[in-house]
Amino acid sequence: MANFPFQRLQTDLAALIEKTPAGQRLLSEPKLAQKLGVSRATLREAMRTFEAQGLIRRRQGSGTFVVGAVQALDSGLEVLESLETLAQRIGLEVSVSNLSVDSIVADESAAAALDIPLGAALTRVRRVIHAENRPVAYLEDTLPASALGANDLPKDFHGSVLDFLLSRGDLLTSSRTNVSAIAASSDVAKPLQIQRGDVLLHFSAQLFNPEGKIVDHSLSYFIPGYFRFHIVRRVGNGG
Repeated sequence: MANFPFQRLQTDLAALIEKTPAGQRLLSEPKLAQKLGVSRATLREAMRTFEAQGLIRRRQGSGTFVVGAVQALDSGLEVLESLETLAQRIGLEVSVSNLSVDSIVADESAAAALDIPLGAALTRVRRVIHAENRPVAYLEDTLPASALGANDLPKDFHGSVLDFLLSRGDLLTSSRTNVSAIAASSDVAKPLQIQRGDVLLHFSAQLFNPEGKIVDHSLSYFIPGYFRFHIVRRVGNGG
């Protein structure tokens, strides 16, 4: 019974969001908290649930907006595929913004992730992926310059470093991925048009060639409501 007031708040918020047209702004936090009879902190905690579902989006300095129903990208994690490939499969149009391709040198973190010497030449590719004209993912790939030069990507690059490497014939065999939930940093929150501290689904992956060398270290930040990832596993026989 202790959670009943909070559950009622979520029910009231769900009803409010459902009857508010997509694209319309909700009342400001102080006014909405007063209307619902709760503190701003409690209201903010309840609203995170609907942000994670992709139903609302908070924009710094602008307020909270109703997003409306979204088509989620649903994928198993057994096979590595790009977001563009997943979107094409379900007929969802995606686009790229905030693209930056930079030549950098390996610091301690990059050197460890790619198993290369400190100071090695690298190429870093950052971009935001949009679906239905909404930012849904922030992607960052870091590769040895020998694997991808800063000028190698075509002008019509669609956002997937993986697809580009495969299209030019690179042999890639496997990927090791760590999955976690993290709080959005300001550097990631701003291009995704969310609040710093909002929860994101985070993938940190290493891509390997047939010789076992790491050719790409990628960081992917997903707004949860737009993605449904799953794993199909065999049942162990106890042996």
